[in-house]
Amino acid sequence: MTEALARQLAEIARSLGGDPGDAKLERPRNPDHGDIASNLALVLAGQLGRPPREIAGAVLERLDASAAGVVEAEIAGPGFLNFRLAPDVIQDRLSAILNADAAYGHGDVGAGEKVQVEFVSANPTGPLHVAHGRGAAFGDALASLLEWTGHDVQREFYINDAGVQIDRLGESVDARLRQLHGEHAALPDGGYRGEYVVDLARELDEAFGERLASMDPSERARFVADEATKRLLDMQKRDLAAFGVEFDEFFPESRVYEGDRIPATLADLARRGLTFEEGGAIWLRTSAHGDDKDRVLVKSDGSYTYFLPDIAYHRDKVERGFDRLVNIWGADHHGYVPRMQAALSALGHPGMLDVEIVQMVRLVRDGEEVKLSKRAGDIVTLRDLIEETGRDVARYFFLMRRPDTQMTFDLGLAMDASEKNPVYKVKYAHARMMSVFRKAGVEPRTAGDGADLALLTEDAEIELIQRLAEFPEVVERAAQARGPHLVCEYLEGTAGLVNSWYHAGNPSRRPELAVLVEDAELRGARLALARGVRIVLRNGLGLLGLEAPSRMDRAEA
Repeated sequence: MTEALARQLAEIARSLGGDPGDAKLERPRNPDHGDIASNLALVLAGQLGRPPREIAGAVLERLDASAAGVVEAEIAGPGFLNFRLAPDVIQDRLSAILNADAAYGHGDVGAGEKVQVEFVSANPTGPLHVAHGRGAAFGDALASLLEWTGHDVQREFYINDAGVQIDRLGESVDARLRQLHGEHAALPDGGYRGEYVVDLARELDEAFGERLASMDPSERARFVADEATKRLLDMQKRDLAAFGVEFDEFFPESRVYEGDRIPATLADLARRGLTFEEGGAIWLRTSAHGDDKDRVLVKSDGSYTYFLPDIAYHRDKVERGFDRLVNIWGADHHGYVPRMQAALSALGHPGMLDVEIVQMVRLVRDGEEVKLSKRAGDIVTLRDLIEETGRDVARYFFLMRRPDTQMTFDLGLAMDASEKNPVYKVKYAHARMMSVFRKAGVEPRTAGDGADLALLTEDAEIELIQRLAEFPEVVERAAQARGPHLVCEYLEGTAGLVNSWYHAGNPSRRPELAVLVEDAELRGARLALARGVRIVLRNGLGLLGLEAPSRMDRAEA
């Protein structure tokens, strides 16, 4: 909260012979309990073997309240410390927001750690569906959180362009091609049946019809599979771009099979004494590194399991110089997490891989499950969802819940343009600040310059400044918890306080009347606060990959 207070409390804790590491400084839920509360005495009690209230008294005896910016301190309950800050300390926090502007919320706790975030990584065998969209929104927002907290981040999409699923795609498209020419051709078992496969067949027939007719069967099968994969990947990239998600690297699985990546990985594991032969197969001792059993790497017929190329891919990541790997996987990969972590541990990198699981999405309208897709068969595509709700609404709805929980996406609420819709609540609050600036005839980036912030003494104003000052801590906490939903919760709560501020004592509900008062000095101070609101809401929305609108009709009404 305030650096001076935090620093003093840490020094006092050490002077008492304790470690303040787990102590927290945070705003109490009840404003009557002060501006900041600390559990320091409770943390130290276990370390020092003394009653918490006794330790709290010792802390207050040593506290230089004036230097810490504190005007009142008290011991509450079992030993909590409650502090009230001096008005100038609170007002200085607003100054810090105004000075930082676009940089407000950024931190350096990551210290340049190189982190790779791999997400989406869908098979290029069909359109992206809504669960892919949830993973895309989460992965992109998590990467942004890590960037904002000082990490050096790379976004990567692993293209599963090798394996039986690509063969099935090629066979499915080729069957549709033959059907276009009147041949009797059945779709393969486990093939792809969406209308997009028919569309692909038409595209390939138009582009390569004569060439395909002259190919021998094996050449044709490989060509059709490769061309279909390429076109579907391009479609996925377009859908991701429409969703506001860009990647630094698209890494194809086929690249893992190039050169000696896989043999070198197998040799590395063998050199470490981690492989053994049994039943003609080669196994990895993953059970020695946290997995529930050992895993096959090479089958008795000499072919690789899917596990060995995956290990080679992650070994390649390590060789590219990343300090930490974060994978965003779907719910069907939950059981795969411990074995991949065990493999990296076996290679000498324990604890390097974090895996976040994203659960499935159920779309409902009026309580009934809905299907939007017209071309993709049984799945609901991300493209259909974007067209139905808009990019920002879809992204926000995916982000406002923990990714590891089942999600019901309420289309009725998503299509509601009122403040019942949480993303609109935040956007309207931002747009209203922009409306105030227009009516005041000032530029948003300079509103309230030189104002006397000491005039901001109303309870609603103080509470709002305190809320805005929490933003950097929220960003850091969300990055550590891998939880963009914490930013959503913060933005919605902040928007609520903004509403309370400019509607207070204002029965006409015209926001400019709460800011553009006749007193020029007070008007300047309130414009500065409106500018602080705008900075925090804009930065928070931007962090989540959303637009901070300058105008919304309801905000102007």
